[in-house]
Amino acid sequence: MPRFAANLSMLFNDAPFLERFGRAAAAGFKGVEYLFPYDFAPAELAERLAEHGLSQVLFNLPPGDFAAGERGIAALPGREAEFRESVDRAVEYARALDCPRLHAMAGLVSDERERPRMREVYLENLRYAARRLAEHDLTLLIEPINSRSMPGYFINYQAEGHAILAELGEPNLRVQLDLFHAQIMEGDLAACFRRFQAGIGHIQIAGVPDRHEPDLGEVNYPYLFALLDEAGYDGWIGCEYNPRGLTEDGLGWFASWR
Repeated sequence: MPRFAANLSMLFNDAPFLERFGRAAAAGFKGVEYLFPYDFAPAELAERLAEHGLSQVLFNLPPGDFAAGERGIAALPGREAEFRESVDRAVEYARALDCPRLHAMAGLVSDERERPRMREVYLENLRYAARRLAEHDLTLLIEPINSRSMPGYFINYQAEGHAILAELGEPNLRVQLDLFHAQIMEGDLAACFRRFQAGIGHIQIAGVPDRHEPDLGEVNYPYLFALLDEAGYDGWIGCEYNPRGLTEDGLGWFASWR
């Protein structure tokens, strides 16, 4: 049976962030993920996880100036020192929260002529981060993101991510398959999962096209959940969607998987 993690950056967002852990546990979730933990002390977050019996399954490395529109720095030339500092900071949190995987956001392409240099920087930074994380038995993730939700993001297609995996050959580097992004960019989700299963380190879901509950929209998620079970996928599925109303009111889809 799939294991579902509540994305606390998006679910239960009518409550202050630290109150969302209890709401997620009460709703039946066993794991949580979110974008960034860095506004809170590691011990404070660890206490919430322990109090509610939750596993921390994923969060992102520091993304640069997120409020100003930056969406990661892993592929940005001239930011290499900052990226290495961000790896160290994320590892500190991951160890405190017993979180086994971290996602490095690539960043936005501001000038297409810079893309080849950005790819060089991206590979160099990913190699460094993967080896640094390996010292602590952690997995590094990269994620293709659709160009409609995040115009200009450096990596958009699953094949791009898995080509990078093959090129670098780092054993703890994996690709995050967000089925919302993949459906928008390429579709054919079952075949996509089957093709790339060996390199997938985490899965996320949301309804398409509006990023609401997964029982709304064009994707047949029950079919895909059954496919993941058949294929032996034993990772987490992050629920990274925007509830149409109160989160609990939209969890009917989750009842049979709880």
